[in-house]
Amino acid sequence: MKQKQDLDVSLMDMVMCLSDAMDLISSTVNGHHQRVAYIAGKLAEELKIPKRKREHLILASALHDVGALSLQERLDTLNFELDVSDSLGLSKHAILGYQLIDEFEPFVEIAPLVLYHHVDWEKGAGSEFRGEQIPWESHILHLADRIDVLIKSEAGILGQVDRICAKIVEEAGNKFVPEIVEAFTGLAQKESFWFDITSPARIQLITNEFSRDKICLGLDGLYNLGKLFSQIIDFRSRFTAAHSSGVAASAEALANFIGMSEHKARKLKVAGYLHDLGKLAVPTEILEKPDKLTEAEFNIIKKHTYYTYHTLKRVKGLDEINIWASLHHERLDGEGYPFHYQQEELPLGSRIMAVADVFSAITEDRPYRRGMEKKKVLNILENMVQDGALDEDIVLTLNDNYEAIYCLRKYAQEQETSEYKSFLQDSLADNSQRKAEAK
Repeated sequence: MKQKQDLDVSLMDMVMCLSDAMDLISSTVNGHHQRVAYIAGKLAEELKIPKRKREHLILASALHDVGALSLQERLDTLNFELDVSDSLGLSKHAILGYQLIDEFEPFVEIAPLVLYHHVDWEKGAGSEFRGEQIPWESHILHLADRIDVLIKSEAGILGQVDRICAKIVEEAGNKFVPEIVEAFTGLAQKESFWFDITSPARIQLITNEFSRDKICLGLDGLYNLGKLFSQIIDFRSRFTAAHSSGVAASAEALANFIGMSEHKARKLKVAGYLHDLGKLAVPTEILEKPDKLTEAEFNIIKKHTYYTYHTLKRVKGLDEINIWASLHHERLDGEGYPFHYQQEELPLGSRIMAVADVFSAITEDRPYRRGMEKKKVLNILENMVQDGALDEDIVLTLNDNYEAIYCLRKYAQEQETSEYKSFLQDSLADNSQRKAEAK
């Protein structure tokens, strides 16, 4: 039975929110995941795919490039003739995407769709891989993805229809399943299909048409999804591979020591996992720069909290978590960013998050430096209190419980670092095995 205080958040809304954030990295890829999700949904509808499988396909489509961790990898996926990692047709970003989402229970059934979404049909040879049947929905996703990369955003959509259709039909039987291509050519005759794909309201179209029975997450489900989000955010860079987990653990510990309820403390941990969602819009070259940022680079960094706020804002039921997550660079004196809120406008959760973020950043080990010692950490935090940045009572709570909070932060980040190393090793080992078997 659902607890009275429990959350009720739509899984589809959260996935669309993540796809939004992933597409912020460049105007070139902006909206790609959502357009692919809409195209795949319409193809599945045309092919009379059962409703449950259709919804899985929509979710997979909205996440299909989640394993493309850098801007260049994302741009590479937009080449129609995509280079794959081995002769068997599995791309690196599909493998990494599969490994990222397969650990989250609601995504277990959609993970294979992501893994195989660049496998060519090859006159039926692409129906299986290493003796395993490839889901039919993967081939629908493959076609939907390639349709979208053929669309040129700078040109009128109807003027492109003949060119796109000709290219897709040319590849029927080779790249694409002929039956799915036939479904596409039927849809392509409707102007509304193309207008919907390019409509700014496509998210609403997707949720209205393909997700009538909402899958909802309570606090436990949101907690697990938040952890997955943090890995997608942080695994882009070895410099920040465990940062969000450290912030989440520190924030939850501070909340407990301050006397917040267990429910609120757990929500604060979710906010910690989500606080840097907007950093998906920041190039890894800036995230990984060990030297001082230029003014222009820092201005790009400043966008991340703004994007976190507006990306999470559209998810119903996430209001409080969003405020706690998004305001972690605001200051009590009103000189923070991006909103310049004053002290009275910053709730306790946001003030805790600000302290947790600084504490985690300066105590965690980075590839270019070791974490700071206690005396220096407390000196920095106390100076930030005096300077009008951080809440004095929260910093005092951290001071009084330093060893406990430090150990919780360290343990959480060691666990996450271990998962990050395993993630990289598994992907390399899996790829080497496939190459060996291809010879």
